[in-house]
Amino acid sequence: MRRRHFFLSFGLSGLSLKTSSHIFSDSIKLLRPDHDSPQSYSIPQPVKPTRLKPGDTVALVAPSGAVATRFEIRLVKECMEALGFHVKLGQHVFDRYGYLGGKDEDRAADLMDQFADPEVAGIVAIRGGWGCARILPYLDFEIIKKNPKVLIGYSDITALLLALYAKTGLVTFHGPIGLDPWNSFTVDYFRRLIMEAQTPVLENPTDKGDYLIPRENRVQTITPGQATGILLGGNLSIISTLLGTDFVPSWEGAILFVEDTNEEIYRIDRLLTQLKLAGVFREIKGFIFGRCTNCNPGEGYGSLTLEQVLDDHIKSLGIPAWYGSMIGHLPLKFTIPLGIKARIDALKGTIEFLEPSVVVKD
Repeated sequence: MRRRHFFLSFGLSGLSLKTSSHIFSDSIKLLRPDHDSPQSYSIPQPVKPTRLKPGDTVALVAPSGAVATRFEIRLVKECMEALGFHVKLGQHVFDRYGYLGGKDEDRAADLMDQFADPEVAGIVAIRGGWGCARILPYLDFEIIKKNPKVLIGYSDITALLLALYAKTGLVTFHGPIGLDPWNSFTVDYFRRLIMEAQTPVLENPTDKGDYLIPRENRVQTITPGQATGILLGGNLSIISTLLGTDFVPSWEGAILFVEDTNEEIYRIDRLLTQLKLAGVFREIKGFIFGRCTNCNPGEGYGSLTLEQVLDDHIKSLGIPAWYGSMIGHLPLKFTIPLGIKARIDALKGTIEFLEPSVVVKD
């Protein structure tokens, strides 16, 4: 997953935005990397956050890469307000430490502040990049477990989504980051899962437009069949990075979904090989590769195709599997809860949720 940082040449220095009061870091000492990390333990039941509703406060954090300009924050803030939310900013969202959105301790403190703040109902990552794995040793998972809230993002945010579920059982959400376009397709699935507690069936749109047959958003079945299990996954590169740590859940009986971007085919081969050698593929019941955006063969004597790589690693498993679901680095995307039971159909390319991913308390 190659990360590119685009820095706009302008900013709005006069933009006035509400910032965090640094609740957590003022009252509770952060875990240090030289301390022992809390050990992983199995969670028999998912810990579901309360659904978001208009009027709730949503916090914006930058736990990964640096935010380029104040104008970007303005765009994200306006998107959240258009959804009916009040907006709070983490205290360090404008920090920069090289390609990171500030020092590890400060980015961790921003995230913990939001979980500790009773006024905050949900947390949206402004952007991905790289850096979430660096803050995991600084998080207090007991505080997070006692204050379950919606956390959403994708790409590098995968490290947080998987770690929080592994350590606390909290259902987290692989979905749009703040800087995404928030088009009607993306907003629809965000609302249905996170705001309305629905259990929709996720299926790619099949509008053929002006063509004789549908050509866009087609799914490619690797192995047909149906399977039921707990949805787990995210960015393939980040999942690979976390293997062997205390921050990944058990894959036993899971439906694994992955996505990636800007990777040459041999790199995808290498990442899938690592999952295979680590035993992940021995445990899962189903496999979904969302999209591999801008994943090209690159230069060299020759390359396998992505289809060949998936056949080599996945088809031989004999489990229901397909490629092309609307998951990943693309404008139109599904929101996928981690830790929720679902049924998949690899021939149709559908994901059916068997339980709500949020709790309705109104």
